[in-house]
Amino acid sequence: MPGRRAIEVRLQPGGAAAAAAPKWRMSLLENTFGGFQQDAAARAVFGEGSLFSPFLFGKFFDPADAFPLWEFEPEVLLAALRHGGAARTTVDWGETDDEYYLRADIPGGRKCDVEVSGDAMKVMDISGLWRAPPPADGRDWRAGRWWEHGFVRRVELPEDAEWRKVEAYFDDGEGSLEIKVPKAGDAHHQVAA
Repeated sequence: MPGRRAIEVRLQPGGAAAAAAPKWRMSLLENTFGGFQQDAAARAVFGEGSLFSPFLFGKFFDPADAFPLWEFEPEVLLAALRHGGAARTTVDWGETDDEYYLRADIPGGRKCDVEVSGDAMKVMDISGLWRAPPPADGRDWRAGRWWEHGFVRRVELPEDAEWRKVEAYFDDGEGSLEIKVPKAGDAHHQVAA
């Protein structure tokens, strides 16, 4: 029986090595997005309300561009998707006194691997494959037309985030992801004092 499991949060190399990394090099443009949405599997992954939808925030926004998610209230940013009683989004985020959190359903998530990583965790990448890439030609699948094989949402972390202690969990039965980002101890104690 599938259940909730921890996902290893990987730290990507920083400095010059990170600048040369091929990840998300090609931008997803609105006209390109419209063209490949004919595929039913692509619509499930990138469809309305998905964390990976380029239209999640109300207008077209490349999911490979970092977004300062925690600077916005989900009720405000996702108001159009939550209007009318029928929830058309499966994403939620917020913060408590001790941590930031993100919860999202991964469309088709039971069939794909989800990865959480970041570059010294100023930006956190949530990504995975929804379709097997073509035979390897020596290039990383993320260097080209990544949306044909995978998905990503890049999120900027708040200044007081304790990126070394990020935790991620995936529920294989529900296909849901939960990420917890503790707040730095010093910042929390200053607020509490």
